[in-house]
Amino acid sequence: MTLKYQTFDALFEALARSEFRSKFRLTGDDRVFAELRSPELLNQHAHEILKNRIGASNPKNDGKQTPYKGHPVFTAQHATGCCCRSCLFKWHGIEKNRELSDRELNELSAVICEWIRRDLEKPAKKKRVRKGETLSLFD
Repeated sequence: MTLKYQTFDALFEALARSEFRSKFRLTGDDRVFAELRSPELLNQHAHEILKNRIGASNPKNDGKQTPYKGHPVFTAQHATGCCCRSCLFKWHGIEKNRELSDRELNELSAVICEWIRRDLEKPAKKKRVRKGETLSLFD
């Protein structure tokens, strides 16, 4: 686990107390994407995304580099406090201004994959219908 929490449960209990972090859920498209990929492939994606976006000592556009949608890992990064170096420090105790080690990247990837796994166990979020929108019978 990361420096600040010894277990996934302890981390996820703390994240659940955050109004901002606790609101994140996978979209329908992200759920399908995650369900069709192996856990190993999702872990590989998480590791690569973390390394490329926040792994450097001073990432480009830190605090704004992680999109909110487009890949289940992006959503999980926000839900788990792995989206920028400030959040990494706050939620995981990982200091800024230094590259993330392979061990840290592996631990953070595991956190993200565990969050995705747990979110997939919850019932899917109901699709919100906006005024004037029609739904497909096959969704």
